[in-house]
Amino acid sequence: MDYQPVPTVKDASPFDAAQDAQVLRSAMKGFGTNEEEIIEVLAGRSNQQRQTIRAIYEAEFERDLVEDLKDELGGKFEDVIVGLMMPPVEYLCKQLHAAMAGIGTEEATLVEILCTKSNEEMAQIVAAYEERYQRPLAEQMCSETSGFFRRLLTLIVTGVRDGLSTPVDAGEAKEQAAQLYSAGEAKLGTDEEVFNRIMSHASFPQLRLVFEEYKELSGQTIEQAIKHEMSDELHEAMMAIVECVQSPAAFFANRLYKAMNGAGTDDATLIRIIVSRSEIDLETIKQEFERIYNRTLHSAVVAETSGDYKRALTALLGTA
Repeated sequence: MDYQPVPTVKDASPFDAAQDAQVLRSAMKGFGTNEEEIIEVLAGRSNQQRQTIRAIYEAEFERDLVEDLKDELGGKFEDVIVGLMMPPVEYLCKQLHAAMAGIGTEEATLVEILCTKSNEEMAQIVAAYEERYQRPLAEQMCSETSGFFRRLLTLIVTGVRDGLSTPVDAGEAKEQAAQLYSAGEAKLGTDEEVFNRIMSHASFPQLRLVFEEYKELSGQTIEQAIKHEMSDELHEAMMAIVECVQSPAAFFANRLYKAMNGAGTDDATLIRIIVSRSEIDLETIKQEFERIYNRTLHSAVVAETSGDYKRALTALLGTA
């Protein structure tokens, strides 16, 4: 089945960047800040339109819009708004960098960003990361991860995955499924190198075929095999690839559910997914969330957040 991504944020039409710049300046001038106007303008425009507003704002007022927003806003609300102002690829680079900064590494963030991308998207991230941080992404990642998990992410980052223009090959899918079976269920122990090679090289459409062939061959789903054969971060990374091959929206719906389930909220994940998927497939994610969990994503977000932070996220989610 072909994935049909539907965004919640699209180009505003009509669009008057000069008027938007004026509204934002007025919202931040003098005493107090009009947060509602800031949300209305920035959550209701596409990223490209926000970049135009930023350029006009600077030309008109000789001020940096992002710096003004940072001065006026705070906390998680600021994280959402500043995130919206970054070009999408730069935003993901910042998230990757933050996941590897300081003590410890947020492996789940690396998995969420790196294991869900096509080769074309990965190439953009790699180029932008090095330009922004003056250090290759693969090099920094290697210093923060280890073992077969590091090997898998390195393969993905170095761009070995077949491009989306590569035609799927049914014969090869059969062969790849047999290799996975031989490397896992059919032997004692697991040959992780084989799993890594196939999961990082084949395009997502090709992997979809491989997983169908695997079930045909072994009588088990690839998820069941991974559950038996892998553990820890490598298991998480493999499962992320499988879920994204089958339904990216379901993968992100699950991540959002986990971010809000139980005590406390993983706000960083909540913000990152809603901001980064708003112009890709957030509408589709909303539908999947409701299908899987029998409640709307909107109601879950409202229950977990408050104030301007809540208003900004729900504006990005669109109609409940």
